[in-house]
Amino acid sequence: MPRVKTGVVRRRRHKKVLKAARGFFSGRRKHFRKAKEQLERSLVYAFRDRRQKKRDIRKLWIIRINAACRLNDINYSRFMNGLKLSGLELDRKILADMAMNDSAAFASLVATAKAALK
Repeated sequence: MPRVKTGVVRRRRHKKVLKAARGFFSGRRKHFRKAKEQLERSLVYAFRDRRQKKRDIRKLWIIRINAACRLNDINYSRFMNGLKLSGLELDRKILADMAMNDSAAFASLVATAKAALK
């Protein structure tokens, strides 16, 4: 049986890696070994940051809600506790949007939360 060389298979594999490495800097885009190493790291970063992005967005919502709460003379934790006690279940995404775009409605929510705390 003749010896099988990896010419075609290797070329396909290299092309696949180098195509995925487009946009990388210098040799990390041009040399297979460096490109492969960088691509593996890039996939790890992408996996990690897809989860990190969710945390960052939640932090941003909380910061926005807190800023709007302080304009209405209450802090974030007391506001959220007041909403919970009053039975209002709005998520932070909606609250942050209201805080940014509809301050009158947010002020009424703050009043509801303050009333529930008393």
